[in-house]
Amino acid sequence: MTTTRRKFLTTSALGGAAALAAPAVHAQSTIRWRMQTYAGAALGEFVVKPAVDMFNAIAGDEMQIDLYYADQIVPTGELFQALQRGTIDCVQSDDDSMASPTEVTVFGGYFPLASRYSLDVPALFNNWGLNEIWGEAYAAVGVKHISAGSWDPCHFITSSPITSLADLQGKRVFTFPTAGRFLSQFGVVPVTVPWEDVEIALQTREIDGVAWCGATEAYTVGWADVTSHFLTNNISGAWIGHFFSNMDRWNELSPKLQNLVATCFEQSHYYR
Repeated sequence: MTTTRRKFLTTSALGGAAALAAPAVHAQSTIRWRMQTYAGAALGEFVVKPAVDMFNAIAGDEMQIDLYYADQIVPTGELFQALQRGTIDCVQSDDDSMASPTEVTVFGGYFPLASRYSLDVPALFNNWGLNEIWGEAYAAVGVKHISAGSWDPCHFITSSPITSLADLQGKRVFTFPTAGRFLSQFGVVPVTVPWEDVEIALQTREIDGVAWCGATEAYTVGWADVTSHFLTNNISGAWIGHFFSNMDRWNELSPKLQNLVATCFEQSHYYR
């Protein structure tokens, strides 16, 4: 009995210690998200990489976001479907470019609405209810709307001057679908080419110009090198751009990580 009792106490003590120690030796695996942006690498370095780098540095071993640039995983026009399926965990885009099926997409990208100044956009979303409207629209299709901000204004960058509406007649222009539909009434012919082919299309005169961005991007991506005119009358003063995530992946995050994701993305709008 003594031997048996002694053996029982020894093995129980060892077993109990092992059981108590077990959680400490199993390290929690790092959460990884795949994120794709609408922007190519040259532009993405400015408009999204700083935010992702900041998040990764703060989150450390808890979570890391792997950033992919335009079309690296799926074409930009398939971003919404990939996000909804979970092929991509997170997306930076406007509603229009990623072919969102929501009703709010009618306002996607550039539109001549109440966005003459860049600060109109955060005011509309954060103070006048658009966050709630966008949130409900995307939640209904399994996507989390994380943040909206004012990105660049939309100007004509062309190979010939535009001094009146008559000069727009017949101009073949690379632009967003929403802007294309709006500009068609003035004789603009919207032309769709892959974003990375725009510079060549300008050189070969496949297109006469772009209505896509402001001056900074025009120089950053090389379009200013192959065009001669920049029309300072902007179509819209503030392109509304967003960050989205797959709803299931978002719900898997702790409140702390959700807040960190939202904070890093929100500040990136102002970094621009």
